[in-house]
Amino acid sequence: MANGKDFAYWRDRAAALRPETRAFIDGASVEAADGAAFTRTSPIDGRAIPGIARCGAEDVDRAVKAARTAFEDGRWSRLEPTKRKAVLLRFARLIEDDVEELALRETLDVGKPIGDSLAVDVRSAARCVAYYAEYADKLYEEIAPTGPNDLAIIRRMPLGVVGAIVPWNYPLILASWKIAPALVLGNSVILKPAEQSSLSAIRLAELAREAGLPDGVFNVLPGYGEEAGDALVRHMDVDMIAFTGSTSVGRMIMKGAAESNMKRVALELGGKSPHIVMDDCPDLDAAASAVAWGVFYNAGETCHAGTRLIAHRAVADDLHGRLIEATKKIRLGHPLDPTTQIGAVIEEDHMHRVLGYIDLGREEGGRILLGGNRADVVDGGFYVEPTVIAGVANASRVAQEEIFGPVLVSIPVDGEDEAVRTANDTIYGLGAAVWTLDINRAHRMSEALRAGTVWVNAYDLSSMATPFGGFKQSGFGRDRSVHALDKYADLKTVWTHYS
Repeated sequence: MANGKDFAYWRDRAAALRPETRAFIDGASVEAADGAAFTRTSPIDGRAIPGIARCGAEDVDRAVKAARTAFEDGRWSRLEPTKRKAVLLRFARLIEDDVEELALRETLDVGKPIGDSLAVDVRSAARCVAYYAEYADKLYEEIAPTGPNDLAIIRRMPLGVVGAIVPWNYPLILASWKIAPALVLGNSVILKPAEQSSLSAIRLAELAREAGLPDGVFNVLPGYGEEAGDALVRHMDVDMIAFTGSTSVGRMIMKGAAESNMKRVALELGGKSPHIVMDDCPDLDAAASAVAWGVFYNAGETCHAGTRLIAHRAVADDLHGRLIEATKKIRLGHPLDPTTQIGAVIEEDHMHRVLGYIDLGREEGGRILLGGNRADVVDGGFYVEPTVIAGVANASRVAQEEIFGPVLVSIPVDGEDEAVRTANDTIYGLGAAVWTLDINRAHRMSEALRAGTVWVNAYDLSSMATPFGGFKQSGFGRDRSVHALDKYADLKTVWTHYS
């Protein structure tokens, strides 16, 4: 059971929930300037969540002015590092203490299992904030080697106003990856959540205020990407946009940044990650389980999901059988049921998009080994069966385009070189994995694979200590680890000459 509570508890609590739906600007919850609002349809059962503030350009301008004022007067940017650390540690504790409220909002918004929202999403966000809080009083400046009459100090300076635009698949986790490193360095932050996932972001702002973040330092603007998001990207007084989302939207953000004030951007974008299983795989059952969870977790709505199974022909059929058995053990069900392991996809249009790709896979000559249909789970909800498609070429659309749903394509290969060529034959480069007993092969292949993270005999293991991001059209700039701090600061050299 999730947090020791059963299905009835979460169902009743969801029915009674009346979440805050207003924006958060300059330390206060406010309606959109023009009074506009929109209704969110929960993917669980189609229930309406009305009254969410539909922010626009005027609201963006209000938030940017508040963030800029807070930055310039130093209420946060020049606060003693140990005091920033204390506030952020309180913030992390409040997130952890508020786990049920945040998890419920997350599940109602995006349809993920309540058990995952509790155990993974909320707690990961809390750990992320705490992780970066500890850097506040541990980042040293540098002194460059110079002559005896000179002192050259290299300082890390906060950028100013950072816009964080995050998607709906892991709203809290990805928001924390942006806001925590930006805040610890002294920046002001404006968080624009996806319109599909506003509720947990708004609650996060309330907790930030309770933790002691000064007014204006952290703002949340719900609304549509083409309205609030575009206005934030093109605002002349925003210094940076940190974005996670699709490659197509990433291109628009780069264009908007260039056409405005040439603000810097950091982009974590799409993926079509290869999961390679060689003929000397040390454990086919373990590989099958890792492949299944690596693509079907979170209903396949994961940017680095291992959506291309590249299996050596000698083990492919055997692996398919084990994969099907492993997948059948993963329970698709009502997201508020603590025993559910796969929930809903984000919305009706997206469900039809995923089902359309499955139909395309059939047209491209694929064989449906498992699934392939809409799942009848909850009336009014949006669910897709975990699906495995075999027999398509790597050049097919289903093998090249990001589906962002519970769909795996399987492509057979005859050896190591073909496996690497096939894996790298994509515009993306976010994640990859290889299963082999040969340590030399493991090193050769992991070196040759063009991806930001390569797992060997595992998939989707992670830590705040390791950077996350991609190669090629999967974007640039890294989240997580100390390396994420680099993009939220400028280096300044202060050179003093002594006569």
